[in-house]
Amino acid sequence: MRVAVLSGGRSSEHDVSLRSGEAVARGLEEAGHEPLRVTISRDGAWSCDGAAVTLAPGEGLLDAEVAFPALHGPFGEDGSVQGLLEWLELPYVGSDVLSSAICMDKLTLKRLFAQARIPQVAFAAAGEPGWRERCDSMGTPLWVKPSRLGSSVGISRVEGAGSDLEQAVEQARRHDPRVIVEAHASGREVECSLLGNEGVEVSLPGEVVANGEWYDYETKYRDGGMELVVPAPIGEEQLTRVRALAVTAFELAGCTGLARCDFFVEPDGAVLVNEINTMPGFTQTSVYAKLWEASGVAYPELCDRLVALAMERHAKARSYEF
Repeated sequence: MRVAVLSGGRSSEHDVSLRSGEAVARGLEEAGHEPLRVTISRDGAWSCDGAAVTLAPGEGLLDAEVAFPALHGPFGEDGSVQGLLEWLELPYVGSDVLSSAICMDKLTLKRLFAQARIPQVAFAAAGEPGWRERCDSMGTPLWVKPSRLGSSVGISRVEGAGSDLEQAVEQARRHDPRVIVEAHASGREVECSLLGNEGVEVSLPGEVVANGEWYDYETKYRDGGMELVVPAPIGEEQLTRVRALAVTAFELAGCTGLARCDFFVEPDGAVLVNEINTMPGFTQTSVYAKLWEASGVAYPELCDRLVALAMERHAKARSYEF
């Protein structure tokens, strides 16, 4: 099939997306598809092989049969490009507009988890009534984050709830007016990958071991910054719990195609859901792909199956009357 692979984008994860997009294009080629490498510049211009790409409703994209948006962060993973692809009437890999937007916004996702009583760390929305008092009750350290960014951009660790907290909130607000403050979790960082639409499959969970003070942007993307241990050394009961909660979170958020679900496994054995990434890093050495490789799914097969899932979801959506 002709697959438009979208990479780059306007977010701070532009360079990461370029690497993901190139890896996806090569994986699709190995699986027998024809990738069309579409780059979105930092100012939002679309091009393919150096030529500008024009978009019009219902006219598709470069005669592609399906799109693979290997985009991370705002303007790519947050439902905006998904809405554009719907407008173009083009099938695409990954979750739809609503699910992408929910999972991109940490505050919205955590409120959804709270309503469903999914275990997670305590949190507060900076600026809302009573937020400082709630932060006081969460102990230290605290983690202050932009609500709608990924790759640990704009995150601060705060040891107290005084002026340092205020400064961290202001720093996060440089990236996003919505800021979340989270309680600290002392457990292992465990992640697992999901694949599917209605019948979702879950990979072996793996533990992320950061070779740094914490799992920040630099640690995530520099060589040797982290190690992935698969399966995670957390015991059979916790492994089963992680996989079950991953499916619950995936379905609750309405995800389709793929996602990576992140957890904390506490010293007492409790499993806490951290977040869902609807388009995680997608190189062959990214956690999402490495977990599937350890589970018996090679990278080209993974790309091929995601294209098939996109076509399946699109066909089902077209069967409804609007």
